[in-house]
Amino acid sequence: MNRELPTNWIMSSLSDCCEILDSKRVPINLKERQKRISSKKENELYPYYGATGQVDWIDDYLFDEELVLLGEDGAPFLDFRKNKAYLVNGKFWVNNHAHVLKAISCLTSNKFICHYLNYFDYTEYITGTTRYKLNQSRMREIPIPIPPQSEQHRIVAKIEELFTKLDPGIGALKNAKEQLKRYRQSVLKAAVEGRLTEDWREKHKDELEPADKLLERILKERRDKWGIEQLAKYKSKGKKPPKDWKTKYKEPTPPDTNNLPKLPEKWVVSNIEQLAQCKKNAIKAGPFGSSLKKSYYVPKGYKIYGQEQVLREDSSYGDYYIDKKRFRLLKSCEIAPGDILISLVGTIGKVLILPKNIEPGIINPRLIKLSLDKSVIIQSYFKNYLQSPSTKSYFKLVSHGGTMDILNLTILKKLPIPLPPIKEQTLIVQTIDKYLSIADEIENTLESELKRAQSLRQSILKRAFEGKLVPQDPNDEPASALLERIKSEKAKSNQSQRQERS
Repeated sequence: MNRELPTNWIMSSLSDCCEILDSKRVPINLKERQKRISSKKENELYPYYGATGQVDWIDDYLFDEELVLLGEDGAPFLDFRKNKAYLVNGKFWVNNHAHVLKAISCLTSNKFICHYLNYFDYTEYITGTTRYKLNQSRMREIPIPIPPQSEQHRIVAKIEELFTKLDPGIGALKNAKEQLKRYRQSVLKAAVEGRLTEDWREKHKDELEPADKLLERILKERRDKWGIEQLAKYKSKGKKPPKDWKTKYKEPTPPDTNNLPKLPEKWVVSNIEQLAQCKKNAIKAGPFGSSLKKSYYVPKGYKIYGQEQVLREDSSYGDYYIDKKRFRLLKSCEIAPGDILISLVGTIGKVLILPKNIEPGIINPRLIKLSLDKSVIIQSYFKNYLQSPSTKSYFKLVSHGGTMDILNLTILKKLPIPLPPIKEQTLIVQTIDKYLSIADEIENTLESELKRAQSLRQSILKRAFEGKLVPQDPNDEPASALLERIKSEKAKSNQSQRQERS
């Protein structure tokens, strides 16, 4: 930090201003924590803190005082809108993802340190690419401007006064964004339950082909098509079809309709086996990991599609490739325009509909690809259903995994899908788009206001640590004099300790 300091300020380092208490931290894994707290009462538990705040409870404590916790890894170091440090007080436990700092009280305060650490630019002090880390050696070197103590008190008081006025507005904006999330989910829920199109359905009921009749016709057409293809194969080989040749056709597994709510008139329950195209690999999970090792990746070739594209809703993202030989071995996992990709791990059930212009490639083991029969179900309707609250609840019940949720092909095949007539599906998609586009406009406005308010927080902190937020008093003891006294006392203490040991 090469800038001129206000009169009576000094530039110090975090290690000179704080005690570093990292050695007292003790991480405890989730399984052990759950075991320890399972039989305890609420008043026997203490907060368990991590990089950005409380992550759990524990049945004991390591600290009993006011301290500053600063993220070591996993904190939003490069997002100025989010805090990297926070104050804690009382009895609590800290894991190894947060540095533990205690301000030297005769030099500065925990509040002053905490505000400064939420203003500081960590760009040159962190390591890592996807998960940033602030190691202790670099943390100790963080430069910190120290005003006279009296001025520090005035700065902290003014910051908190201004934040007290600003924070309710920020809280209201964040609350409005959360309400929009709930609104979106309520729109999807109403849509897939038929409530959004209830009036339209009543007016046009004589024009709608019941979904069960449509589905029945499609399944018959598939069966007939398969029969024609089989007879052609026998004829090409000069063979007569055996008596039981028709029994070899495998009908799609019917959906489980137990414990399902009543559907609107002319709707039917289906599943992805019935709704998939009648072709080989219309429903396909990604290859086993051993078939797609990182050692097989090449700079350019056939693209590997994974969750990064699905979660970003961007098929062009990513640059992992395999060569032609490996692609041929994994061709059953090949994607095509219009295919639907579904995420299986962590953020489960997310959907990406592949556009017309995509790079040739395959899916990785964390995805399932699905080719839907567009004559019976609209892709966007299917996508909206997978994002609806009822589907999310279903996945929550049936997914497996320890630290994260995991889906598989068997679970997805059993998912019951309420299927409206095709005309009604079209209207449902249009209505959802209309309502959600309004929500998007509102959210964009809220996000702009939130950025402005959070930028104002940073402006307050900037002025504070440039010495422009509160007036300076020439009668304040210079911070340099105070620091020299502290260093002198520390040197005497160290000398006494050495003499005692000798």
